[in-house]
Amino acid sequence: MAGHIFCRERTKVGEKEKHPRYKLIAVSGVDLKIHAEHLRKQELEQIADTVGAKVVYLKAVVSGKKAKKKAK
Repeated sequence: MAGHIFCRERTKVGEKEKHPRYKLIAVSGVDLKIHAEHLRKQELEQIADTVGAKVVYLKAVVSGKKAKKKAK
């Protein structure tokens, strides 16, 4: 069985900012150590291809002040 790399989009990164957009959440079924907390999509996919894993993109849950503004 192939492993999985779970990540989600960061909430504080804008569309055109040049910062890594994805936050690594968990790794399952793969003996892998990642020393970065934020990664780019291409980096995640390249790592997954190399170790034979699948990237799973989780939906970011909006909470706090932003959630209250969107609910109105």
